[in-house]
Amino acid sequence: MINTLLSAIEAELQSQVMRLDQPRTRHFHEMLTYHMGWSGEGAGPEAAGKRIRPLLVLLTTASCNSEWLRAVPAAAAVELVHNFSLVHDDIQDNSPKRRGRSTVWTKWGAPMAINVGDALFVIANQAVLDLQKSYPAGTVVEAAAILQNACLELTRGQFLDMSYEEKTNLAIEDYWPMISGKTSALLSVCAQIGAVLGNADDKTREAYRLFGHHLGLAFQVQDDILGIWGDEAMTGKSTASDLVEGKNSLPVLFALGRQGKFARRWKQEPIKIEEVAEIAALLVDEGAREYAEKLAHEETREALENLEKAKPRGQAGRYLLELANKLLKREQ
Repeated sequence: MINTLLSAIEAELQSQVMRLDQPRTRHFHEMLTYHMGWSGEGAGPEAAGKRIRPLLVLLTTASCNSEWLRAVPAAAAVELVHNFSLVHDDIQDNSPKRRGRSTVWTKWGAPMAINVGDALFVIANQAVLDLQKSYPAGTVVEAAAILQNACLELTRGQFLDMSYEEKTNLAIEDYWPMISGKTSALLSVCAQIGAVLGNADDKTREAYRLFGHHLGLAFQVQDDILGIWGDEAMTGKSTASDLVEGKNSLPVLFALGRQGKFARRWKQEPIKIEEVAEIAALLVDEGAREYAEKLAHEETREALENLEKAKPRGQAGRYLLELANKLLKREQ
């Protein structure tokens, strides 16, 4: 079933992006297909990503005993929004690589990359409107409104993330609003839109929304843990980068609140790469890893409890639970 869903998602995404495959904008179209992982050096599944968000949309719709095929445009829409945010994030973070390949802005420059991100955002909104072929107007408007609210949350989260870089007095209370926007908002919307398109009742829709919300929070906390103590061979990400780049992750904010040896070192100057192992060990000694793992466990429990309340049905419901567990129990 998952392979069937992924094939439908990929076909819909390519169809949506084809809007720009015109004689005068063919090169522009190629920039989008490059970012989506379909063209250029290194193209393929690794470059495209796992398509977790559109899978969540379709599995939620199907688990409500509804036909998932009608919801494919919405699945494409959330994935296009996600990719729009990635293109812009790469520019804002000055990131030269994305999934092992050069980012759009490093290949074609920041101005052109901004336009690529904008195009992905616009096409996402056009994709949502394609739902009118299979759903009543009221349902389409509701799905579109949910997605737009999530987009605003994405920008709020990104604003907080960037503005936090200049602050030295952050606390754990500052962390949750940031990751609620940057990470949790879109995952929450996937489940919420899926439930709306599955014609679920209000109680079930709210359970799915909360499932996605806590799924996103747990995922980000685990990402923070893996960013310091993960196995690079498993995660594909350097465990030095988060500390060297001065990322305000949950373990770091916890240790800053302790005002101990770590906090004093953190405030002196940026961490050097040769210090990373020592600093990571210091965070463990001060209880930061234990605290973060406790919070990850609590958010995981909240996510799974709300999924249980939603009572997902059939084969799709089983796959939805499997997908959630896979996201929540990543290897360290």
